[in-house]
Amino acid sequence: MPMLSSVLNDFEEKYGYPLKLKSGDGDIPVEHVTGDSRDTFKNSVFCCIKGENSDGLEYASAAAANGAVAFLSDRKPAENLPWIMTGNVRRDMGRLSALVYGEPCEKLKMFAVTGTNGKSTTAWMIRHILRSCGIKTGIFGTIVYDDGSGEREAERTTPESCEIQRLLAEMVKNGCLACVMEASSHGLDLGRLEGCAFDGAVFTNLSEEHLDYHGAIENYFLAKERLFTAFMKPGWRAACNADDPWAKRLIDRFAPVAVPFGLEPAGEGYFASVTSSDASGSGFGVSTPEGGNIRVFLPLPGRFNVYNALGAIALLFPFIEDRSAISAALKTMPQVPGRLERYFFSNGACAVIDFAHTPAALKNVLSELRLMCGGVLTAVFGHGGERFRQNRPLLGLYGAQICDKLII
Repeated sequence: MPMLSSVLNDFEEKYGYPLKLKSGDGDIPVEHVTGDSRDTFKNSVFCCIKGENSDGLEYASAAAANGAVAFLSDRKPAENLPWIMTGNVRRDMGRLSALVYGEPCEKLKMFAVTGTNGKSTTAWMIRHILRSCGIKTGIFGTIVYDDGSGEREAERTTPESCEIQRLLAEMVKNGCLACVMEASSHGLDLGRLEGCAFDGAVFTNLSEEHLDYHGAIENYFLAKERLFTAFMKPGWRAACNADDPWAKRLIDRFAPVAVPFGLEPAGEGYFASVTSSDASGSGFGVSTPEGGNIRVFLPLPGRFNVYNALGAIALLFPFIEDRSAISAALKTMPQVPGRLERYFFSNGACAVIDFAHTPAALKNVLSELRLMCGGVLTAVFGHGGERFRQNRPLLGLYGAQICDKLII
């Protein structure tokens, strides 16, 4: 268990600026960092986050009663415990956590997926390929968190930074060699990835979402771009969808580190030629910058799943020595929960459950289903409360244009 004074010394050496104790003694052991007083126990550092609806300082006494031994805050707590002062609690919570938990990112191959649509499926594809190659891999995402000992339902796409570092440390303890993480724009903007460093990342695409939070799509893009400017290891690699104009900005900025993938060949990259596509899945060949093609059959239907697979292939190609193992793994790719998840009935009907909740995603899903559907296509969908209301007319428009019946 590290001593607080030692962690603070390491902090300045790693990040180039000090986190100083403004009061109290640093000669105390610390083993846990949290921003939730209910998650506080003996030898915890409690981080007093000031949010939109509450102020962490109001919970300092509860954290102390539960065993907190120090506070990280931008203002002095009333409790007489060691106080580490910072001007940015969210940023330094993640960085401090990484050191307390033994810098787990340095012990794992770290992969991230960001973009509007396709993050979950691409992340699951990356994990499946790595696992199929014998590389035990954990995951953070919209569907589950898996620390190598088991899965639990995800509370949000990108957890708080202290929870990420704790779970990464659990992955290391449980024998994982790699981790794949969905990086949401909220997580990036709110500093939840602080303390993380990635070997590679995929940028899937960008369309209007979360503009209730970001205000404009340019701000939304800049939040996503921050993954590549602030959280990558030396020698990092990015795989970017060359058929998406926002991803092309990253290719232009970060070439040759950012490699393109897509269905429209555009120079050197990973480009697919689809040879078959139906409800059972898609067959396609992939040209690679290394020369030669690989053949893939993906048992997940839809053009967008070809894009998801291309992102995983382009990212992992240099990391997997046996390239045939990539196509072999994708051939056994299981359904991803809630992502074009198919249920077949004895009367010949098929129900498909999909997470599509933006106009672009709904249009893509319904267009693919329209091609596969030989009968009546009925869609049941809605829109989350207090979300970007401007999306609602477009959701209705695409549903009405493509489907035979709508239930909203």
